[in-house]
Amino acid sequence: MRAIPAELCVKCKGNKLLCGLHACPILERFRSTINVVNKVYNKNEIEGSTPPSIVIGEKNYPKVSISFNIPPDIYGEEAKNYENPKGWWGKASIYDILNYRTSLLSNVFEVKIEDVWKLYEKELSLAAVSEKPVQSESRIDGTILPKLRFDGYVLPRGPSAKTQNLEVIENPKINKTLDKLIFDDIKAEEAVVKLYQDIKDVYTIINALSLGLLGVKKNRKLVPTRWAITAVDSIIAKNLIQKIRNYQEISEVEVYYQKYLGNYFHVILYPSAYQVTWIEIWHPLSLWASELTISELTENYWGEYSTMDGGYMAARLAVLEYLDNIKRSAGIIIIREITSEYFAPLGNWHIRETVRKAMENKIGRFQDLENALSFVNQRLNAKKIDLRELNSIKRILKQKSIDQFFSSSK
Repeated sequence: MRAIPAELCVKCKGNKLLCGLHACPILERFRSTINVVNKVYNKNEIEGSTPPSIVIGEKNYPKVSISFNIPPDIYGEEAKNYENPKGWWGKASIYDILNYRTSLLSNVFEVKIEDVWKLYEKELSLAAVSEKPVQSESRIDGTILPKLRFDGYVLPRGPSAKTQNLEVIENPKINKTLDKLIFDDIKAEEAVVKLYQDIKDVYTIINALSLGLLGVKKNRKLVPTRWAITAVDSIIAKNLIQKIRNYQEISEVEVYYQKYLGNYFHVILYPSAYQVTWIEIWHPLSLWASELTISELTENYWGEYSTMDGGYMAARLAVLEYLDNIKRSAGIIIIREITSEYFAPLGNWHIRETVRKAMENKIGRFQDLENALSFVNQRLNAKKIDLRELNSIKRILKQKSIDQFFSSSK
């Protein structure tokens, strides 16, 4: 969570909004949790439609916990609002998303990672990849734990309870391609690509891979959700990069832009063989930073990157989709600014979706990269930063100068 100084909270007590936010995040999350706990107080049976929503944890691997999420007493299409990244974009605020997520009850049980077909037979895995919400029923054991769990990769989760018995009481609706792939004996990577080419919905593919519905049958295992998210982004990107390397380079420098949830994205495409630079600028009092912080990541032509970052993988996928769509290659610079508006981790879905929207919003064309960088620099919220002085950008500018030298000497 964002590190708001404790002395502000003590002085404010949720009323004066001294942190500069529109509402107190502590009180908002508390209210949502209490609301869902009140709904199921003194009940040992919970009914509702999963949006669908399921999370596989990584703790105690190879025996993992599964959270099957249900909004109590919410049914049908209304339940879709509780896990709907594409539908949320541009409409739901951080407070809206927190309210949706903390209104879900996580029905938790443990399984071995080899128990893929047991979940399939109970239709729990099918409910998680359904094209529509699926009515479900859970018999819970013991008390509900009104805890809030946040993660940089996965959507926030609300209160949880151990389940004695979990049943799907409505038929899941499964995509035809996915239904076929469940019984096909092909490698998981090939299955992910085939499914992506058909439905383009990475969220369904993540659940399918996580629940062991894809891959060579004898090797299928449950995959923790965090791992599955990165794996799906990576597999799809690898397939797209192989095509993009063979496309003609773009002819001019282009700048794209979009913002959402206190995250501001600029994407610069420039004439070059494939390579990517990822820059994150964390403002003071943003989610992880107490002072202005800059991180840099680079990826070369061969797909080798300096560090692993889930947010980068999500953003990169969005740009690669665009380049594949226009059948062009380019050098890529993605600049993400995270301001104090972003006070709670919501998973990396919003990065993927915001960059997708950015690639629909071209805001400038330039003859050279330096002018494009100057243009973006003037638009940054962080006024003291000069992008051209960052090591990753210096390398690109130096490389371009060498290319221009050899071009002019021919």
